[in-house]
Amino acid sequence: LSLQKVVVRDKTQITYVLLNAPWSVLCYYAEEISLRAPLQVVPQKMSNWSEKALQRVGIPNMMYQDVPNPPPDFYTCQFRTNKLERFLGSDNQDTFFKNTQRHQILYEILARTPYGAVKRGEVGIDRLISEKVFTAAYPLHDGPFEAPSSTVDPESLSLRQILYQYWARWACWKKYQPLDHIREYYGEKIALYFAWLGFYTGWLLPAAVVGTLVFFFGIWLMLVDIPAKEICESENRYIMCPLCNICSHWNLSSICITFKAGLLFDNGGTVFFSIFMSLWAVTFLEYWKRTNSVLAHRWDCSEFEEIEERPRPEFTAMAPMTVRNPVTGAEEPYFPKTLRFNRTLTGFMVIIIMVTVVLMFLIAIILYRTILSIVISRSQNAFFIFSAGRIASLTGSVLNLLVILLLSRVYTLLAQILTRWEMHRTQTKYEDAFILKVFVFQFINFYSSPVYIAFFKGRFVGYPGNYHTLLGIRNEDCGAGGCLIELAQELLVIMVGKQLINNIQEFICPKVKSWWQKRKFQSKQEEARKTDMQLPPWEANHQLLVCEGLFDEYLEMVLQFGFITIFVAACPLAPLFALLNNWVEVRLDAQKFVCEYRRPVVERAQDIGIWFNIMHVITHLAVVSNAFMIAFTSDFLPRLYYRYTTEGSLRGYINFTLAFAPESYTQNNTMCRYRGFRDHKGHYLPEYFNLLAIRLGFIIIFEHVVFFIARLIDMMVPDIPEEVEIKIKREHYMAKEALAENQVRVRVSCLPLTPVLICVLFSSQ
Repeated sequence: LSLQKVVVRDKTQITYVLLNAPWSVLCYYAEEISLRAPLQVVPQKMSNWSEKALQRVGIPNMMYQDVPNPPPDFYTCQFRTNKLERFLGSDNQDTFFKNTQRHQILYEILARTPYGAVKRGEVGIDRLISEKVFTAAYPLHDGPFEAPSSTVDPESLSLRQILYQYWARWACWKKYQPLDHIREYYGEKIALYFAWLGFYTGWLLPAAVVGTLVFFFGIWLMLVDIPAKEICESENRYIMCPLCNICSHWNLSSICITFKAGLLFDNGGTVFFSIFMSLWAVTFLEYWKRTNSVLAHRWDCSEFEEIEERPRPEFTAMAPMTVRNPVTGAEEPYFPKTLRFNRTLTGFMVIIIMVTVVLMFLIAIILYRTILSIVISRSQNAFFIFSAGRIASLTGSVLNLLVILLLSRVYTLLAQILTRWEMHRTQTKYEDAFILKVFVFQFINFYSSPVYIAFFKGRFVGYPGNYHTLLGIRNEDCGAGGCLIELAQELLVIMVGKQLINNIQEFICPKVKSWWQKRKFQSKQEEARKTDMQLPPWEANHQLLVCEGLFDEYLEMVLQFGFITIFVAACPLAPLFALLNNWVEVRLDAQKFVCEYRRPVVERAQDIGIWFNIMHVITHLAVVSNAFMIAFTSDFLPRLYYRYTTEGSLRGYINFTLAFAPESYTQNNTMCRYRGFRDHKGHYLPEYFNLLAIRLGFIIIFEHVVFFIARLIDMMVPDIPEEVEIKIKREHYMAKEALAENQVRVRVSCLPLTPVLICVLFSSQ
């Protein structure tokens, strides 16, 4: 205990407790938690692929910025007290351990100290905070984030001020992120998130360019497409059957604009773009693995999960037995695998129940769209009658988005309880289990409606005189413009709508919460302003918001990754919207961490965790999804088949795709048409079976070609660059030399205390 400061505000007494650790304690716990210490400076400067590429072609790099005080890179090994003299900087005990390492040590002590019955999990500062004994525990920021003046020497700025000036400001949107500085201040876990987000955003640029070109190709096709001209010029030639039981006949020429709009998303370019995005996703993941390995080695966490990660404090306290670790030989707490499996199985059943709830809501929205279109069709307004299907579809999409966001919050809270109950040993395994639960649910939650529109809507309608029903209501059919334009609309509403809502929340909510937090301390601020004094750092930091972690940030980006890969055949502009969103997302997240949040305790990480495996699965699903979408939802193959079986032109294609209703269905002596390959009795024509064979063959060829090329890319791109492998071997050699057993043990002395962590206690008088 270094300092205890009592502040009285209104009727509430706030006690600030400043904690520190002496040198001997730092050394003991640094060895206990396997902190790494520097052996030798690494001379090479880190650079990225775009910087090298621009240098080769001689183009000025507008993304480069000279960030002051770059943290040095070292060869390191695990700290050993008896080998202290072998480490760089060991002669200066004030600076040998970095601030972030001191935070880790203090938090380790606080997190593992019991305060009650250990078997009930009454261990650690986090439990005390959750029980409202303490209100907060946090490291101090390095002063304010604003620079003193514009003329100050950049080298004299604090690390927090450097991050604000060269990273968090909106003016830095086109600059490289100072990843080494982020890691130095926030630790490896947060730095890896921003490294991945920047890498992903950079790779979205070529995808957005190609997608925009495909979209412009669709605009050109709108002007020259022969079937579109046939529809627009058909007048009363094609009388279509009613779209619902109480609807009237309608002219095919009435959907001229809608059909042309569908060509923006349904054209030959989307086939190329689907193949491009499938290979883009594979290549992106392969090169991220390389980048991750470079960063993991540079930031000394490449062996973290296998060797250095310790059991969670809650697991240590509540595990029923101990076993000997086969790697380290130490006794460690143990939870039986069979018991964990039973608990995991229970959690899986809860997931199934929640997924069932999602599907029930999906069916409810389908019925809502059908009933609403019927109600609107009965109105007297001609515009509403004609647009009934479109209005029902659009409002259904918005309603579906609201249901998605509501269910997401409910299930996330439930998943936290289940994962804690499963008793996972390490924080990495705990987070992986939690992420997997939530993502499986969110996958169904977000993607169920697009999957229904892409692969099921309009497939089980039947034909005039023999329509299929669900709960007595005629099955939902695709709109007059086809299912693909409805799918594009659904994607834009869910993906772009979710991004807008999230960005508004991330921009407004932290500012509102921060304003409310500071308002509670307003009397203290006014008093400080009158005396022309600044608040003490522990009080200023206490007014900031609690860091909410990275789960929501990763989830938002990975769901976005799914939208731009799984359904990209329906919306080539999706990568462009994702790119624009991510440029904003990087700045919003940076500002939250630098300006709005209390400084989080450093967490180490080796990679982005199970998120990478999830994206790998999404990549494979995207290949299958796009193959089926092009084969069964798009008009690409029917057009190709018609060209091949005729003189090579699309003239007459519209008539080719329309069947005549059975004579028994004729109303008011009006012969109507409907989309399908059937004869006058409703039986399938040979063209239907020919197209079915072509579609299945296309799926097989598409999947095999893409997976084969993806496998070649995987084989050609090594996971770890050669220079990194050399550095790893060099570091292992130096560690072996430094920790040789024939060295003399060094005596440890104590130095003055260094403030590290603050705990805040609220009590009422």
